[in-house]
Amino acid sequence: MFQLRSDKKETENKTIRFPVPLIEEIEEVIRENDVSFSGFVLQACRYALDNLNTSKTEKK
Repeated sequence: MFQLRSDKKETENKTIRFPVPLIEEIEEVIRENDVSFSGFVLQACRYALDNLNTSKTEKK
């Protein structure tokens, strides 16, 4: 299960465009969980990478 947590580390800036409705949904969630927008995106990306379909690597 995806759980938000506070986590600050060395970073590098990247620019990404989000659809406005998605930003609004994210901002609602982060307000309720005391997490920054960047923190949310980083944790969501980590969760996605950790939970990718690994069928390609399992076949090797």
